[in-house]
Amino acid sequence: MPYSQFTTIRKAKEAFNLTTIEGNRFLPAVDAIAPSDVLAGTLNETLPIVATSGSEKARSEGIIYPVLLEVRRILDRKISLFSGEEFTIEEAVGLNGLCDFLLTRSTEVLEIEAPTVVIVEAKKTDLKTGFGQCIAEMVGAQRFNQTKEKVISTIYGSVSNGIQWQFLKLEQQTVTIGLTVYPLPPVDQILSFFVWMMQEG
Repeated sequence: MPYSQFTTIRKAKEAFNLTTIEGNRFLPAVDAIAPSDVLAGTLNETLPIVATSGSEKARSEGIIYPVLLEVRRILDRKISLFSGEEFTIEEAVGLNGLCDFLLTRSTEVLEIEAPTVVIVEAKKTDLKTGFGQCIAEMVGAQRFNQTKEKVISTIYGSVSNGIQWQFLKLEQQTVTIGLTVYPLPPVDQILSFFVWMMQEG
């Protein structure tokens, strides 16, 4: 059974013996980052179409992917972005299947290399439906890093429908779920959070 079997937070917690903490915000106050003309132009075209009735695929391709690509651009392409890649870690416990988006602190783009830092799960509407799957993928990233002996203290996650974003973090066996929902537009704060997560630690 793949990551998608974890349809609730409870299922992920029980499967991987996790503790969850809910809070308004764990991300630091960081300066907003203005988008490039490229991203601003893309969002100007896609937001009116996707935000009203776009499918999950349209939201992923029209909003989420361009935002994450901008993060890679801001960081001078010293990180890698993977979209819809197979990420099988431990199939026996359900850590297998496709990740919508995955960011690594590696410059290699042909294959996923450790350390994996951020997992982004795309949803069409209700963000809550993506939390369990995102948490499972974060556990997969944590274990992947361990097998590659590139352990980092925190794995970050985000569940987004393009116009709303929520953030999570995994430290050892504890998942912190930020209850704040960040809107897009504006994209500036979203960009700053992802840049911080990729540089932190």
